[in-house]
Amino acid sequence: MEDKNKKGIKETSRVEAFSDGVFAIAITLLILDLIQVIKPEGDKELLKQLTDHSTAFLAFAIGFLTILICWINHHLVFTYINKTDSHLMWVNGFVLLMVTITPFATAILSEYFAKEKHIALAIFGFNFFMMAIAAYCITAYVYNRRLINEDAKELFKRFISIYRYSIIYTFLVFFICFLSVAGAIFFYFILFIVFAYPKEFAERLYKRNRKKA
Repeated sequence: MEDKNKKGIKETSRVEAFSDGVFAIAITLLILDLIQVIKPEGDKELLKQLTDHSTAFLAFAIGFLTILICWINHHLVFTYINKTDSHLMWVNGFVLLMVTITPFATAILSEYFAKEKHIALAIFGFNFFMMAIAAYCITAYVYNRRLINEDAKELFKRFISIYRYSIIYTFLVFFICFLSVAGAIFFYFILFIVFAYPKEFAERLYKRNRKKA
């Protein structure tokens, strides 16, 4: 039994290590688009060059926070996983696929927000929607396959509920992008706050439901 547990921990660690590497590369790719900003355009001064591309800096910040929050939630989920199987590798791969698409969506937001803000934000928002699906898939999978610690099952149910509702939430906000850019940004800001502290939010839901029971 001891050898089996050691093997399970080792397998989980390798999945986490690989995933962390993908997250790190995705964040690094964000800066490559930002570096293009410093390329001179005629006789334009540096300060003018930077201020004229303020959208690129904003897009970089949003993309960085997006990947960081995804990593926080990914790390949280794997905190409770005590063993793996071959299917989990593919489900986790789906999560990483959505993460690696984020620099592309960020580049579109940076380049086209000034010209086609509704479309650019909607494309970035669709990335949020797919991330929500990926987050739900991995939490639901490890819960249903009993790959998590037994003492965390009740709390893990809250994680699943949060990610399930986030699918509906991001789907609705995706359409708001076409109607109101300011409104969509406001709702995405709320999403950032909730998922920046997923464990605290889940524990609050867990305690509230226990009090009602």
